Amino acid sequence: MSYWQLTNALAALLIPPGLLIVLMAGGLALRRRFPCFGHLLLIGGLAGLYACSTPITAHFLLRHWEGAPLTSAAINTAQAIVVLGGGKYSQAPEFGGDTVNSSTLVRLRYAARLHRQTGRPILVSGGSPEGSAITEALVMRRVLEHEFTVPVRWAEDGSANTLESARLSYLMLAAEGVHTISLVTHAWHMPRAQLVFEHAGFRVIPAATAYTTRYRLTVLDFLPDARALRGTAWFFHEAIGTLWYRIRLF
Repeated sequence: MSYWQLTNALAALLIPPGLLIVLMAGGLALRRRFPCFGHLLLIGGLAGLYACSTPITAHFLLRHWEGAPLTSAAINTAQAIVVLGGGKYSQAPEFGGDTVNSSTLVRLRYAARLHRQTGRPILVSGGSPEGSAITEALVMRRVLEHEFTVPVRWAEDGSANTLESARLSYLMLAAEGVHTISLVTHAWHMPRAQLVFEHAGFRVIPAATAYTTRYRLTVLDFLPDARALRGTAWFFHEAIGTLWYRIRLF
């Protein structure tokens, strides 16, 4: 098992629904010898699963985690635009091979908009932690240049995580005198990404996209929803990851 696989496996057990499933499994295992404690774990796991699956919980957590959007006053202060990969759509049959997934596509769309507004050059960042010969940076470059008709000046394709992306991107850009960047990623990923890119040496102008928004509160916000569970998982993944980076880096 690779380091990337190991860290992701551990993360899956520390965030919902993995952690809650572990709690309920523990409750089932202990309910005969320790009935009160076992039932408490079962009830707590079920209650937590319900809460984490509701849109109102996911919206509350993510909205309090995400920062402010990029302002018009800051948009032209960066020397370059750095776009972080959000994953690949591997062996896509309709595209005849690997391409970007929906998360990465959202980031590329916003980066293309920023490039047209500012003219700043773009660096795409993303390796191939799963072992594929085709990196995220390569497919990101293809999409930006062929589908958005936006040039890519640099491609950082050796990183397996956000921390490595920050360090390798700084080596590439600092060599050309670039120290202030607009960093493009999802709003829920920005706090952790900004932390490590600033630690690497950059002055970061956060250029987040895909904010958590809602038109209005309805009864559906209190009913379980798979997309809400994914949003809650994003929050816990980022909160735990940020805490780990703070311990590791500082």
